[in-house]
Amino acid sequence: MRRICSFAVVAAVLIGCSSARQAPTPRQDPTPTVAPATSRRPAPAPTRTTTTRPPGNPSPQRRMRLAKTIHGNISPKSVVASGDGYVIAQNMMYRHSITVYDRSYRLVKTISDRVDLQALGGPAADGPVRGAPVEAAFSPDARYAYVSNYSMYGPGYAREGSDRCSPGSAIDPSFVYRLSMRRLAVDRVGRVGQVPKYVAGTPDGRLVLVTNWCSYDLSVLSSRTLKELRRVRLGTYPRGIAVHPRSHTAYVAVMGSTRIAAVNLRSFTVRWIEGVGSGPRHLVIDPAGRWLYATLNGEGRVAKVDLRTRRVVARVATGAAPRSMAIAEDGRALYVVNYGSDTVSKLRTSDLRVLQVVRTNRHPIGIAYDVHRGAGHVWVACYSGTIMVFKDR
Repeated sequence: MRRICSFAVVAAVLIGCSSARQAPTPRQDPTPTVAPATSRRPAPAPTRTTTTRPPGNPSPQRRMRLAKTIHGNISPKSVVASGDGYVIAQNMMYRHSITVYDRSYRLVKTISDRVDLQALGGPAADGPVRGAPVEAAFSPDARYAYVSNYSMYGPGYAREGSDRCSPGSAIDPSFVYRLSMRRLAVDRVGRVGQVPKYVAGTPDGRLVLVTNWCSYDLSVLSSRTLKELRRVRLGTYPRGIAVHPRSHTAYVAVMGSTRIAAVNLRSFTVRWIEGVGSGPRHLVIDPAGRWLYATLNGEGRVAKVDLRTRRVVARVATGAAPRSMAIAEDGRALYVVNYGSDTVSKLRTSDLRVLQVVRTNRHPIGIAYDVHRGAGHVWVACYSGTIMVFKDR
């Protein structure tokens, strides 16, 4: 009976991955309809606004209002804020780029994913290769950003990634890029597993963690050298990562299951939080490290987990296919993108009450939260070709 249930969960995840409202498979360029860029050329020089004056009101008392829609040659799968002035979007193999924005919503630079692997610490190759930037995370000091690549393309890389796979699939290993935020350029690469998805840095700055979708494992890298230190076996389709503020545990959503792995970052042993819900995809942790939140892609809900008891204490429906989340600076509100409903839901973390729902452009999939000038700024990556910024004040 256990085996039958496991097959049912994995089947549900795969059906979700291949539905009509899901992101296209890597071999298909969705060619989203893109409006003209907001400006014909990027800002002449990087502008970093470091003012982080917190909002006056607690996050549940604020309301989101659309401040800006950013267009351009983008197909953003994710968007991440540095906390000190930059926001970056990862545009997959459809644009082969990472786009960098400032807090005035201006395009600062478009960074190509074309690299010389050997020159950046990787293996020898017969020529430059390209990646497919999917997710990113900043180092604690915001000096670097780490970007995962769904697949590599070019000499020596002919076995493209896929969402339907297993460790025995004929898929090439891929790489994480490190971006220098001073130079706005790739300065190092690190080899990981098959189809790396989510990436996270530990708050103490020691490690970079990467979930390998098709290898069914977690790559643990040195943040200094980007060398892989070890692999941790997790199970079918690992994805989202949230690291405890004290850097002792990484929580990993295993999307082809109903559970979350708790990985000890000293011994690298694994314990499990069971019965979270169908298809856990993305995780965030509150600033105190007490509560963990998970989107349940398979059932359209968000779950709240008490990390002291490792039990789910609340669930709420937010919309069709909730994907990524962000948490407010005070830990009292969550922002959830609902890929199938074309909405963002704002939740109160204390009881998961839905406080507000705003409409987005088609297929919202990534989200980031940034604080400056007395307001929260919620950046939403819409896979159809735009980034929407909502001011929450």
